[in-house]
Amino acid sequence: MTHQDTRAAAQADHHDDIIYPHVIPFLAAHLACFAAIWSGVTWQAATLGVGLYWLGMFGVTGGYHRYFSHRSYKTSRVFQFLLAWIAQATAQKSVLWWAAKHRHHHLFSDTDRDIHSPRHKGFLYSHVGWIFDRKNNDTELVKIADFAKFPELRLLHRFELAPAVVLAVVCYLIAGWSGLFVGFFWSTIAVYHATFCINSLAHVHGYKTYVTGDDSRNNWILAFFTMGEGWHNNHHAYQSSVRQGFRWWQIDFTYYVLLGLAKLGLVHDMKSPPEMVLRNEHKLGARVINKAAADVVATFNVEQIAARVNSALAHLPHASDLRVKLADAQHRVADVLASFQLPHVPTREEVSAKAAGMLARTPSIDDVIDRAHALLLEKVGQRVCAGA
Repeated sequence: MTHQDTRAAAQADHHDDIIYPHVIPFLAAHLACFAAIWSGVTWQAATLGVGLYWLGMFGVTGGYHRYFSHRSYKTSRVFQFLLAWIAQATAQKSVLWWAAKHRHHHLFSDTDRDIHSPRHKGFLYSHVGWIFDRKNNDTELVKIADFAKFPELRLLHRFELAPAVVLAVVCYLIAGWSGLFVGFFWSTIAVYHATFCINSLAHVHGYKTYVTGDDSRNNWILAFFTMGEGWHNNHHAYQSSVRQGFRWWQIDFTYYVLLGLAKLGLVHDMKSPPEMVLRNEHKLGARVINKAAADVVATFNVEQIAARVNSALAHLPHASDLRVKLADAQHRVADVLASFQLPHVPTREEVSAKAAGMLARTPSIDDVIDRAHALLLEKVGQRVCAGA
């Protein structure tokens, strides 16, 4: 079997279907919330639910995210296990699975390889559907090898629902059926969707302070209900920061809790963003520049521009020279096209105006514009050659 045949067979075997058996307990947990009509809502259960919401949210933000995914601070092995237990008590799978998927997200944020990008997969899929997609079921331990080496975390990975089951039993023992349905299920479902909103809403609604090459946004409402995670554009600008509210008025409850834990000696070596980042004066990396430039280029209709250029070339005496040079240029298509003063081809100034209207302030704006202009000319040149 040839390489092409093998690849075709692999594509044929791949399905983007949903693992329906995994959806059943998820839906059942939602339906269990309605059992409160039968059990009633006691003040003990309501208090328990509110407390567990904030504890569970800290497990997600301070545990799953800032510690296991980004290692934004250090702690002891004992407290590390406690963080993992609290995080998994929210029933969002194991810390190894969660962190591995999140690291993958940052590698390919809002590209077609992102596992939950609203830009490419739609809002509902990015909010919850991706969790049940067959191709996301496995844990890429190579992405989380730094934590997979701990046997106690691998044990939690194997029995990922154990902390949630224990918590559900404790809720029942404390406040009866109301404690189970209101205290446990209401808080668990609330933490679910607050967490999921960061993958969906925080890439759709809000504002951008930093150029990050993706759709991450800051949203103060999400920041309040997710203990600081809503400052999502800040986070994508400097991922390893323990603090995501970069300004004094950007409330970040997770950071405040971690400061308290640091006072108690439970956590240490908390990473902070450099002053250059806080002042938005840092230079962007090549990967971010390329992604931002590609976003600017995507606002131009390359096919239409190339069609107009081809139409104009039909009446120009040097058209054949241009096509020959473009065909021979390969990686220098943009340079060749720029050397010919052609109508309908956007100038650098036009690209600059487009970038200014869609990108946040950055010292690297000229680099983004230059890359976007070159990329646009390259795409147009390729299509002009194809249309010869």
